Amino acid sequence: MKIVFKKFDRALKVKRTTVSAVILAAGASERFGEDKRDALINGKSVLERSLTAFDSCPLIDEIILVLPRKNFEKIRISVDGVLPGKVRHVVRGGETRQESAICGIEACHPKAQYIALHDAARCLVTPDMIESVCRAAYENRAASAACRVVDTVKYADAKGFIDYTVDRDHVWLVSTPQVFYANLYRAAAYTARDDGFEATDDCMLAERLGFKVKLVDVGPDNIKITYKEDIARAEDILRHRGEAV
Repeated sequence: MKIVFKKFDRALKVKRTTVSAVILAAGASERFGEDKRDALINGKSVLERSLTAFDSCPLIDEIILVLPRKNFEKIRISVDGVLPGKVRHVVRGGETRQESAICGIEACHPKAQYIALHDAARCLVTPDMIESVCRAAYENRAASAACRVVDTVKYADAKGFIDYTVDRDHVWLVSTPQVFYANLYRAAAYTARDDGFEATDDCMLAERLGFKVKLVDVGPDNIKITYKEDIARAEDILRHRGEAV
């Protein structure tokens, strides 16, 4: 696959840098009950929807797909039919999400200047959402998809009693993609690995080294497929987007 570098982006009025996308699909799907990457939503699998969104985004130059280490060859063959043109490598993941992310970034093109990490289970992501986060990362070196909290948020003590009310104007729900300047993310990821630090998302790795991450409001529809009932919720969102069921 040929990657063209330094394309001119008229919207940003700068020479656009290359972006490698790492799609993380190496989880065990324990809460779903079966391999959720194969679950169908309006006739398309969860994995296919995520891959297609990144393949359709003009700012993404290549895709690295990370699959489970266990039964890797069998799963690799099973997903061949849904791999779009920008998929450059399909690699084995690690024991944890954090390890799988490192497996993915090590397969990225060495000249890619930004890395976008995305959980395949967030299969309702759109090319516009991806582009918005990429553009924010261009300006800030680190950015993440998110949405503002609309409910009242309470902080509770260890026994479940309200301690205080959180100012919801400063509370966000963070999702993926999360996009980072490549060397920033590598430094954060490898430092965390060496220190034995485990994070629940990639932003935590950057935060730990003192880097600020810009939040990009992509709205509440960028849901994660975790339980089987999430399929119906996803189909309802797609119905409102105008996709026929």
